[in-house]
Amino acid sequence: MTSRETRLDAPHLNRRPGVLAVHSLHRFVVSVPDLDEAERFYGAFGLDVRRVGDRLDLHTFGHPHAWGSVLRASAPAKRLEYVAWGIDEADLPAWRARVAGSGAACAPHPASDGSGLWLRNPDGTPQQLVVADKVSPSAKSKAAERAPVPPGNGAAPARSKVAPVRPRYLSHVLFFTPDVPRMVGFASDVLGLRLSDRSADIIAFLHGPHGSDHHLIALAKSNAPGLHHSSWDVASIDEVGNGAEQMRSAGYTQGWGVGRHVLGSNYFHYVRDPWGSYAEYSYDIDFVPHDLEWPSADHPPEDSFYVWGPAVPADFVTNFETSPGDNPP
Repeated sequence: MTSRETRLDAPHLNRRPGVLAVHSLHRFVVSVPDLDEAERFYGAFGLDVRRVGDRLDLHTFGHPHAWGSVLRASAPAKRLEYVAWGIDEADLPAWRARVAGSGAACAPHPASDGSGLWLRNPDGTPQQLVVADKVSPSAKSKAAERAPVPPGNGAAPARSKVAPVRPRYLSHVLFFTPDVPRMVGFASDVLGLRLSDRSADIIAFLHGPHGSDHHLIALAKSNAPGLHHSSWDVASIDEVGNGAEQMRSAGYTQGWGVGRHVLGSNYFHYVRDPWGSYAEYSYDIDFVPHDLEWPSADHPPEDSFYVWGPAVPADFVTNFETSPGDNPP
């Protein structure tokens, strides 16, 4: 396994027995008013952006999976359209029964291929359950190997020699919700995710019981549902910093970082997209194996956000999918 490879190409290597749960965050789907600008943004970020008809599919280089899709919106604002989750084929009868029992079954999203099982979460966002290989990681991602530096040589590369930063996989997505505890209940009781950590009713982090990063999703309190950020794994703290510089050079100067989170422990830099949400470079996030009971806790706000980093932008947790005037202070 090379320094840039992860265990993403592996099938379901391990499974928590007797637990019905999604194994992967299969895809997030948003719509934006300008696909050309979305293509520029995600391409500059380092993703393999592919046009498929009237949408963009977001790949990472060297991996066949599409981690996200961007549709053309008729409205001037970005919108979270739906979220797809990966499930095992052997569990399909149990999932049919669970979806039927939830009372939340719905028709497929009109922009989807119509496959799988569909239901709405308590915020009204469609959720797709699709039989698929596990794409969320089954082991902690590997750091880039660093070659030894001979005496008399500098360890840092020349600026002109820095390779483009290319994320390896989608680590997690943070969603806005008006009711964090209610959404935690849905994610736990219906999707089978498990609570990693939380801070009161302000934010919560959930992982997959069949092995995943510290969180597949996070939920942050807002006045309405929406997408706050997608988070993409990179191979080193240098790639976090180089990614920040890569985006500044491309004209995307707003964001937050470089810093280190408390919950999840990852190093980060967030880049603000043209519609007010973010794409995050993330390195060295905690991993929860399938056979570990993560010690979930309720953390005070000052110990739930970040260890170090620059001041947080005043509008960092503003939900721009709704009217800014409707957001809580």
